[in-house]
Parts: sequence; C-alpha cells; structure tokens
Amino acid sequence: MAAGTQQAPSREHPQATATAASLFAPLPSVGWRGWIGPIIVAFIGGILRFTNLGRPDAFAFDEVYYAKDGLSLLRYGFEQQFDDSANDLILASDGNWRAIDVFKADPAFVVHPPFGKWVIGSGEFLFGVTPFGWRFAVAVLGTIAVLMTARIARRLTRSDLVGIVAGLLLALDGMHLVTSRTAVLDMVLSFTILAAFGCLLLDRDQVRRRWSLRPLPPPSQWGPPLGSRPWRWAAGIALGLACAVKWSGLWYLAAFGLLTVIWDVGLRRRLGVANAWSATLLRSAPPAILTMVGSAVVVYVLSWSGWLLTEGGWGRQWADDTASWIPAGLRSLWHYHAEAWRFHVGLESDHSYQSNPMSWFMQTRPTSFYWNSADNGTGTCGADTCVSEVLALGNPVVWWFGSVALLWQVWRWAARRDWRSGALLLAVLAGWVPWLLYLDRTIFTFYCVVFVPFIAISLAMAVAAIVGPRDASPERRRWGAVGAGGIVLLAVVLAWWFYPIWTAETLPYAQWQWRMWMPTWV
Repeated sequence: MAAGTQQAPSREHPQATATAASLFAPLPSVGWRGWIGPIIVAFIGGILRFTNLGRPDAFAFDEVYYAKDGLSLLRYGFEQQFDDSANDLILASDGNWRAIDVFKADPAFVVHPPFGKWVIGSGEFLFGVTPFGWRFAVAVLGTIAVLMTARIARRLTRSDLVGIVAGLLLALDGMHLVTSRTAVLDMVLSFTILAAFGCLLLDRDQVRRRWSLRPLPPPSQWGPPLGSRPWRWAAGIALGLACAVKWSGLWYLAAFGLLTVIWDVGLRRRLGVANAWSATLLRSAPPAILTMVGSAVVVYVLSWSGWLLTEGGWGRQWADDTASWIPAGLRSLWHYHAEAWRFHVGLESDHSYQSNPMSWFMQTRPTSFYWNSADNGTGTCGADTCVSEVLALGNPVVWWFGSVALLWQVWRWAARRDWRSGALLLAVLAGWVPWLLYLDRTIFTFYCVVFVPFIAISLAMAVAAIVGPRDASPERRRWGAVGAGGIVLLAVVLAWWFYPIWTAETLPYAQWQWRMWMPTWV
C-alpha cells in the first residue's frame, strides 16, 4: 500500500485507520513559511547579542579563566598555568593567539571538561584573543538558540504563534543575553541541552509519523519494533557534549533518557500494546541506553583528546605503563576526574554574589559580571559619576510571569496529562533540583540559564492560552489578544530598560540606581 493511502477498517481492527492517522499531528505550516518567524526573532536576538560585543573591553567575571584556557587549548591542547600579569599582557596585545605568551611552564588543574573552552578558543582562533574574539562563538550559539527555541516550541505545540513568541521571549531575556555575550561555559551548556531536547522531539515525531503512514498492527502483548532512531543518536551526541562542558549535563542525560522511554510507552499504548511498560523496558530501554549513553560516553572521552594525545597536561603521567587492560592515559584521566570531583563537592568558599537556588525563579540575587565607576566631575555620561555594569539579570516578565506559567504547566500535566507540559517541567527540574542537593556549595543564579528556553516556551504557551481557542467568541479573543499582547509588549519594554546594565553601557549613577529594583540586585 502506498504511503498515506487510507485503508478500509476491518472487522478485526475497526479503529486502525483513525487511530493511526491521529498518531501524528501535522505541523502548522510547511517549507519556508515555518522558518520566517523563527528567523526574524533570531535576527533580533543576534542584533542584541552582537551589538558592541567587545564591550566591556576587559575580562568579565570568569572570562579571566576561560578566555585564557581557550587560548591554552589552542597552543598546547590542554590548560596551562598563566602568569600573574597575563590579563594586562593580553589586553595590550594585538590578539594574535600564536604570538601571545602568558603561560608558565606547569600545567593547570581545572575542574571543568574542555569542550566549552574549545568553543571559546574557536572564536579566538578566528578573531584573535580579544574581548570580541573570546565572546564570538558563545554569541553565535546564543543566537542560534533563539532560532532553535522558536522551532522547538512550534513543533511541540503545532503553533507558529507559540514558536515566534517563545523565540522572542528568549531573545529578550537578560540572563540568556548576558551569558551569550560573555565567554563563560553556561551558554554552551544551555545550547547543547536545548539541542538534545530538540533531537528527541524530532525522534518522537519521526516514529509517530512512520506509524501514521502504515496500517496499525493488531493488538499484542509486546507490540512491533519502532524502527531506526537516528535522532536518538544525535541527542546522545549533544548530551555528551553537554557533559563535556559541565558535569551537570549528566542530570539531563538521565532525565532525557527517561523522557524518551516514557514517550515510547505512550506510543505503544496507542498501538494497542497490552504490556506497554514491560514491552518498552525490554525493547526501547536497552537501545536507548546504548544509543544515548553510549554515544555520550564516546563523545565525552573524545572531548579530552587534546589532553590524552599530549604528554604535558595536569595528571597526564599519573598512571604508569605497567601492564593493564586499561590504557595508562584513561587511568590517568580517571584520577583527574576523582580529584575534580573532590574539588566540586568541597567548594564552600563564600562569594558576594552567590545565591540560593530557591531564589532563582524570582531573580533576587543576580550575578554582577562586570562593574566600573568613575567619579571625576562631569564624565562621559554627562554626570559627575558614571557607571557601567554587566548584570546577569533575567527579564522580569520572562522569569516572574514564566514562573506562574510553570505552575500552570503543573496543572496541565496533573489534570490533563499533557505530555508537552510534562516534558517542559522535566527539562526545568533537571536543571534546578540537583542544585538543591548542594546548598552549602558556592552557587550562582546564572546557572539557571540552562533551562530558561523551557521557561520561555511555557510562557509562550500561556500567552497563546490567554488569546483563547479559535472557537471562542470574538469578544473573548479580542480581550485575550489585548492581555497576551500586553505581556509581550511589557517584555520588550523591560528589555529596553535593562539593556544598558546587561551590556555595560555607561550610565549616570542615578540612572543605574533607577534600575536596581531590589536591594539584593546591588
């Protein structure tokens, strides 16, 4: 039978055709029409992220480590200790990464895997060891993440409007914008996690579309095999890269692995499988572990190639060459990881901008990445005191309204068993709950940038719900559109208001104070 041809219902399986067709809902638009809105909001996000990307012309927050680590990876393949005067020498140089020599003879012990620093180093390779150079690649990922969020939301909800609004909200969020404009690891981590979610969503659609185009099998105990799953492999690769940025990616590997298995349970139930859970655990779980965990492990180890294929990295010579079925390099790498783990669990030093994860959704203690003030009479801003700051503060609309939207998603999942709400909630919880286990550790609010795309999608879904269903009365739709448009407009206004303190614009001190709505933002 040709693909898409309707099959007459049989007496043995009278609902086969209708059920098969309902497995896959068509997308709202096809071809280039589904790309116009996402590309526009990504363009807006790119303008906000790339305008004056080299400002501040200084190291912002942990750029003092990661910009130099990226340079070290380009030069040596591993992280090397740097001189005390390295910052000044780099800022005074012409940015030529081959000529800059700010390193000592000894390797450095660093506690994060290398992939995120390789990303930062790629920008330095292209544009030099300058503020623009070490921020460039991260800004590219942040801009693409806006496009991906719009496309993911569109596929998740089958709504072009929800996709566009979700992408726009992410483009206007200060937390996402600041980490896109700063050479820190968290935007790279956020990008890889979002990519993994998108791959699993594509896998879900691919399998369901496959079965919507063929006759359903008769009900059985175990059900049919679900076929090849290339997007699962892609998700495993993305999650391996996430772990190769920060180990917190492991939580997403576990959460998303569970998510895709649960989706398979739902599909088997729709296919009439009597023992959906048992069948899935026997048929889907082992391949899921092989494809996702296996590919993630391989990618993670490959990310350490610069350290493994050279001899000078920290701890590289820890294991001797005695006979063992495990190569000395891998045994040394295991020792390295054990030492890094001890560091992470024992990190309790106080920091003036550390925050409790319980406060993240309200954005009560954002992290200041950069601060500069000049009190010298009438300054460049036209006032006696001029200041500039990079404050990793989320857009209040995205975070405050988004937190309410998350509670609404809880209701949708609990009362309606909406799989989309469950997926979004799991993506948020995987990035938040693990930090509740380490409240004594030094933790910063900007760590939550990993799940802000899922908050933006949740809020976009709420905005669409405010507009109302298509069959609602014109008056209901009109007032709904006013309310939904008001939320989006408010997000735009607040992005304009806070943009100067997201991007280190020089402001009179009084204007900076106007933007400090909470004493804990200072």
